[in-house]
Amino acid sequence: MTPPELTPPQVPLRDLVPDYRELSPEVAARFAHLRERPVILSIRGLEKSFGHGGSAARALQDMSFDVHRREFVCIVGPSGCGKSTLVRIVAGLDEATGGAVLLDGQEVTGPGPDRGMVFQGYTLFPWLTVRRNVMFGLRERGQPPRAAEATAQRWLEMVGLEGFADAYPHELSGGMKQRVAIARALANQPRILIMDEPFGALDAQTRAQMQSYLLQIWKNVEVTILFITHDLDEAAYLSDRVVVMGANPGRVVETIENPVPRPRRPDQFISRSFLSLKRRLTELIQPHDEAEDAGTLPISKLTDAADTVE
Repeated sequence: MTPPELTPPQVPLRDLVPDYRELSPEVAARFAHLRERPVILSIRGLEKSFGHGGSAARALQDMSFDVHRREFVCIVGPSGCGKSTLVRIVAGLDEATGGAVLLDGQEVTGPGPDRGMVFQGYTLFPWLTVRRNVMFGLRERGQPPRAAEATAQRWLEMVGLEGFADAYPHELSGGMKQRVAIARALANQPRILIMDEPFGALDAQTRAQMQSYLLQIWKNVEVTILFITHDLDEAAYLSDRVVVMGANPGRVVETIENPVPRPRRPDQFISRSFLSLKRRLTELIQPHDEAEDAGTLPISKLTDAADTVE
């Protein structure tokens, strides 16, 4: 007699993935140590509106959070929630309507060398070599040519591009251009490195390589990173904490301590702690009702074909 086929019980994914707030002893100890570090960046009641009077559009509302020394903080949120507006204010490229941004206790009132900025676009000077791109900020600050060249060389070695010092931007791949942009930003030894979706224009393979490069650089450099991304996997892979923003107006919805242990490895993308964090980020950015509504569009049938596609 053939035994009946046994069907394994179906266990909901929510029961397989732990609560994102459950930190291993190792991770909890790391956060306890991180919280003892001084606060580098403090955002207090930040407000930003565009326009005046009744037609004013509020982009940011009462945003407040702190970033500690050498912390890696990712900011995520739905499109249009004000992520780029926030980092432009932190960089001193835009003015807030209310509240304050404090760097080392001093209010930010404009751009400064204490903040390095890396954009999604490479923003390299096409008429300058790689070396001279990295030297640019140093020379603008008055560093002598020989000293600036030596500093640029050290940073090119840090990002693995010392062999391309005399190349021009058009001779580099996208990932190499972005490494030059990172070297140029770090050459000024900023207190904080602000990165606005820096890998968004790269293909998946190059993006993964750049994430690994960035973690290696951050491990060996005295710098704090504020990183904007729309990629939830990227946020979970890179960050110490994730600040989740809501939209209309932009605001802090939740700040999450990343449960994934360091050092980070690509195989952690399928770990239980990684999946628990990603599930929570997805819940916050695209609630269940919205996810269902997004799959239903008012599309008219444009064919008389009898076949249906499910």
